[in-house]
Amino acid sequence: MTYFSTDAPVLVTGATGYVAGWLVKELLDAGITVHAAVRDPDRKDKVAHLQEIAAGSPGTLRFFRADLLEEGSYAEAMAGCAIVFHTASPFTTSVKDPQRELIEPAVKGTRSVLETAARTASVKRVVVTSSCAAIYTDAIDCLKAPGGKLTEEVWNTTASLEYQPYSYSKTLAEQEAWKIARAQDRYELVTVNPSLVIGPALNARPTSESFNIVRQMGDGTMKRGAPKLGLGVVDVRDLARAHMEAGFRKEAEGRHIISGHDTNILELGKALIEKYGERYPVPRQSLPKWIVWLVGPIVGGISRKFVTNNVDVKWRADNSKSKRALGVTYRPMKTSMEEMFQQMIDTGVFGK
Repeated sequence: MTYFSTDAPVLVTGATGYVAGWLVKELLDAGITVHAAVRDPDRKDKVAHLQEIAAGSPGTLRFFRADLLEEGSYAEAMAGCAIVFHTASPFTTSVKDPQRELIEPAVKGTRSVLETAARTASVKRVVVTSSCAAIYTDAIDCLKAPGGKLTEEVWNTTASLEYQPYSYSKTLAEQEAWKIARAQDRYELVTVNPSLVIGPALNARPTSESFNIVRQMGDGTMKRGAPKLGLGVVDVRDLARAHMEAGFRKEAEGRHIISGHDTNILELGKALIEKYGERYPVPRQSLPKWIVWLVGPIVGGISRKFVTNNVDVKWRADNSKSKRALGVTYRPMKTSMEEMFQQMIDTGVFGK
């Protein structure tokens, strides 16, 4: 296995994010100079955890101001960088205007970063953080995939602006990335496609959607039970490692499903019982599909179509390419969930 040199700086967009934080740590621990592109470098509450990591590592951290929707705003941060990790993209499912809040930042941001890379002589490779959401919309899509499992060959064809717009935004953004990459010959594009990301954050106040799900496992929302909503999960640290390998392994190419476990919401909750079951109302039993179907639209704003296509439907993905091509190993789901939950306890999320 041959690797690119770690002497040149690398750029990380959206550097204050949940996944990006661990990636920045990996890079700094390897002694690399990291150009961290953030919306506001002066926001101490947003960048303090990265400064803390940099202070104790052999690498060097430099902040640059950049905005997904500002044309050419990544040019300064990218100058001299050999590898670009584009992690910046909105991840939220509660939006009023999906076109403005999800599609435009995802697609325009990707276009801005990749077009800037095509004009930057030093860039050899761009790694885009895509998502399994660019491969599927609903767990039922796994059944229709070849062999009943999602693979890197599969693209999401069922999401739209009206239905699952987040998945639609990830699909459009990754398609845009490949279109731009194929139209130039300066750099190679590699994508990582994670499932739901779990595990502890480096930032004390993470905003990722996965923390909202796990919060409901400890605050009583799911004490009567949790739905067997099929999904995949990956530990944030394993995902950061996958980014590193996708960036520096010369042989890395194409898309990579980064997912450690085929599971569901109930099983995630049950992973917490042994350690936290006596003190917190973690879910222990399945919430019947008909109840979720009945109350989902009223209580959680979940459509009945979504319930039909995901609850009690097994999610399956083939992660063998990530193991083979990137050497990724996946830690136990129970470890990730316990460490994530403990961090939420320590930071007062459950008010105890």
